[in-house]
Amino acid sequence: MPLRIQCVCVDTADPARLASFWQSALGWRRTLEQDGEVVLEPPEGSAEDGVAPDLLFLRVTERKAGKNRLHLDLRPQDQAAEVARLEGLGASRADVGQGTDVSWVVMADPDGNEFCVLKPLAQARPG
Repeated sequence: MPLRIQCVCVDTADPARLASFWQSALGWRRTLEQDGEVVLEPPEGSAEDGVAPDLLFLRVTERKAGKNRLHLDLRPQDQAAEVARLEGLGASRADVGQGTDVSWVVMADPDGNEFCVLKPLAQARPG
């Protein structure tokens, strides 16, 4: 039987607020919003639509405690520009012990959930 990931679930005290951050960060669409939960999906008709797992934001009463055990890695076309854009949306740089000689930037969303902004993939050279 085939198995696929449907959603990545994110616990938060304020699903609408945190979903708004990620909606702006990713350019995704809000497909469900009801009391205590919000779903984001890739843009309709995009290459990711129906392929990438949804993001499901669920209301919980507990606050985040400690480093995430699961996080997102984002691959932009321009790492520095994307880091600056995400900071403008409310993200902040985070230190999870990664050191200074890594190629990625660790950030935290407005709830403190860590994620990484990677360098762009190297372009293949002709020939």
